[in-house]
Amino acid sequence: MTEVVYPPVIKAALAVFRTLGLRFRIEGSEHLPKTGGAVLVSNHVSYLDFIFVGLGAYPAKRLVRFMAKKEVFDHKVSGPLMRGMKHIPVDREAGAASFKAALTALKDGEVVGVFAEATISRSFEVKEIKSGAVRMAVASKTPMIPMAVWGGQRLWTKGRPRRLFQRRVPITILIGEPMYPKRGDDYDQWTTDLHAAMSALVEKAQREYPDLPPGVWWQPAYLGGSAPTPEEAAALDAKEAEERKAKRLAAE
Repeated sequence: MTEVVYPPVIKAALAVFRTLGLRFRIEGSEHLPKTGGAVLVSNHVSYLDFIFVGLGAYPAKRLVRFMAKKEVFDHKVSGPLMRGMKHIPVDREAGAASFKAALTALKDGEVVGVFAEATISRSFEVKEIKSGAVRMAVASKTPMIPMAVWGGQRLWTKGRPRRLFQRRVPITILIGEPMYPKRGDDYDQWTTDLHAAMSALVEKAQREYPDLPPGVWWQPAYLGGSAPTPEEAAALDAKEAEERKAKRLAAE
């Protein structure tokens, strides 16, 4: 598969990161297969996570095809880039088509990136996830690989102003061991196991993060940060969903 857009985008991102002096810790890239498909499942704490997940696969010389909401592909700037990098649009009104496109990519030997929480976690802990990643791995007969990214929320996350030009922010990227669900298995149990694996990686990234001042907004509450608890975050998400629904109804 000819790659015209993806490599230059990676080089441009790396140049920006060097300019900003971002400090990367990447561990576990050896868990990514050198060839063949894989479902890479990450937590979601910032709008930059797809860049950092992709960077985590870079040492293994793999390009990640992300599943992303359709609206990103509709944008006049990001749309051509997303299509050029062969990412996969997700239309929540037509989920079956997105699932089929992801399976095709996996069977063609691609690494498909999935944010199983669907939206950014305001609590910075792993939210509830559904069984889509498990079903994708089973249907394509590919491994499922848990992952954690941490630190990007300091640059740009939900409900906070962008601070993209902060310098020397540490970014942690951890990739866990592959998981191999099979047809006929208990998918709910595999989903629980995947959530546990992701949570363990995220907690490791959080506890070993080099900058740990107490009480900061970008730390989870269980570590003494002032981020919302999971319960408070769920309430904020529910309120936001109701407001979006009201706007849609008013526009009809």
